[in-house]
Amino acid sequence: MFPIMTTVATRYAPIVTWSLILVNTIVFLGEIALPAGAQQAFLQHYALIPARFFHPDWAANHGVGRAMYLPFISNIFLHGGWLHLIMNMWALYIFGPPVEDRLGGTRFLAFYMLCGIGASAAHAYVNAGSIIPALGASGAIAGVMGAYIRLFPRSRMLVMVPIFIFPFFFEIYAALFIGIWIAIQLVQGVGGLMSGMAALSGGIAWWAHIGGFSLGWLAVGIIRHGDHIYRAYHRDEGVLGFLPNGQRTGKGPWL
Repeated sequence: MFPIMTTVATRYAPIVTWSLILVNTIVFLGEIALPAGAQQAFLQHYALIPARFFHPDWAANHGVGRAMYLPFISNIFLHGGWLHLIMNMWALYIFGPPVEDRLGGTRFLAFYMLCGIGASAAHAYVNAGSIIPALGASGAIAGVMGAYIRLFPRSRMLVMVPIFIFPFFFEIYAALFIGIWIAIQLVQGVGGLMSGMAALSGGIAWWAHIGGFSLGWLAVGIIRHGDHIYRAYHRDEGVLGFLPNGQRTGKGPWL
């Protein structure tokens, strides 16, 4: 299932979401423009390598400082390829605006960074001995998805399912889509722990996703604005006949 759009109406332009997409894209373009040797050195310093923090001997032998904690933040803006970047930025484009609309731009940016750092910490803790560089915005975006499902538990979304060469479009509950996604992360993450191969199994940092999602779900209830700050919704503000909470608007000319 490929997400196309949500049914949650927003009232403010998602400036922070657009800015994050832009920054991630610019950083990626700069990253791939580096020569191979320089790119490897760049990732060695700014991607997240858990062994740097839990195995000081390895860090010393590879010329990276153990106390350099910048990678917990910098890796959030790095990506391993065009597909990695596009998939992450598309997810942020889908789920970011409704969450930013409820938190406000400044709080949303702080929330996004908090989830990204929490996701990095979760990955590093579970994979303390890993020397594989971890990078990507998916942990922070997982936090946004966790916030989305808590703020809009009854909302619906439009997804595309390709069957052979034909795209089919379906409306499903966002809780189902995100629930399936986080269930996959848990199965893969726990399976990696049980097999002793938790670090980047299949090229994916499962525990970064789990950590970011959990932190996002918990934190949004604390930092969100109260509903009284926003003006009341009009009945026609929903998308495709839905109210902002995902319910049908009822009988009316807009259906």
